[in-house]
Amino acid sequence: MRNYFSLVKFSHTIFAMPFAMLGFFLATLKSREGFSWRLLILVVFCMVFARSAAMAFNRYLDREFDRRNPRTAVREIPAGIISPRSALIFTLLNCGLFILTTWFINLNCFLLSIVALVVILGYSYTKRFTPLCHFVLGLGLALAPIGGYLAVGGGFDRVPLLYFSAVFLWVSGFDIIYALQDEDIDKELHLKSIPAVLGKNNALQVSNILHLLCAGFIFLAAWQVSIEYEQAGWLNWVAAAIFCALLFYQHTLVKPSDLRKVNLAFFTTNGIASLVFCTLMILDFYLESGM
Repeated sequence: MRNYFSLVKFSHTIFAMPFAMLGFFLATLKSREGFSWRLLILVVFCMVFARSAAMAFNRYLDREFDRRNPRTAVREIPAGIISPRSALIFTLLNCGLFILTTWFINLNCFLLSIVALVVILGYSYTKRFTPLCHFVLGLGLALAPIGGYLAVGGGFDRVPLLYFSAVFLWVSGFDIIYALQDEDIDKELHLKSIPAVLGKNNALQVSNILHLLCAGFIFLAAWQVSIEYEQAGWLNWVAAAIFCALLFYQHTLVKPSDLRKVNLAFFTTNGIASLVFCTLMILDFYLESGM
C-alpha cells in the first residue's frame, strides 16, 4: 500500500482537495438541504479515486520516459517496485470506483464523471504533442471546486467558476515551474513543455503572468463571495491576501540559474497556500453562520 501511495504521490492531493471542500461548503450555504456528512465523505472519495487514477495512469504511460530520466528513474515502475500491469489495473480500479461514487452523489455528477476522467487521464498524452500540456493539468485540477459545488446540487454559478479560473491559472503556472527541472531531458526525448520550447527565462515569465492573473481571479472571487454570501466576513479577504502572498513568494525561490528550491516552491509553498486559503474560507463561513 505504501508503494501505491508513493506511485500516485498521495501527499499531492493537498493541492486540489481543499478547493473541492471549498466548493462543497459554498454550495451547502445555498442549499436547502443543509450540511451532509454523507455527501462530504463521497466528495473526498471522488477526489482520492480520480487523482489516484490520473497519477497511476501517468506513471504507466510515461514509464519509458521515466526510465531514461535520471530524476524519475527511481519511481516505482521504472525501478521495478510496481509492474506496469499492476499500475494499469490500479488505474482502472480507481476509475471504476470514481464513477461508482458519483452515482451515489447525484445524476449530474455521474453523467459528468466520464468527462472528468477524459480530462485528467488525457493529460498524460499531451506532453507528447503540445507544450500546452501544463494547461490541461490545470484544467484537470480546476474541476475540483466545480465538482464539490455540483455534488451538493449547485449549478455552474459565478463563484465556483471564478475559483475554477483561479485554480486553472495557479496550477498551470506552478507546473511550468516544476517542469524547469526537465528542460534538457524533455528536449532529448522530444517531449513538449513550455521550458523545453521557450527556455527557462521565458517559461518563468509565462508562469509569472499566469500567477498574476490567478491573483486577480482570487480577489475577484473574494469580492463576489462578499456580495453573494452574507456569511462571508473579513477572513475571506485575509485568505485571498495570504494565498496571493504565497503565490508570489514561490517566484522568489526559483531562478533560471538556480533550481535547487523548485520542490520548496512547487510542493511546500503551494500546498500551504491551498490548505490555508480554503481552511480560512470555510472557517469564515462557520464563524459567521454557525454552520
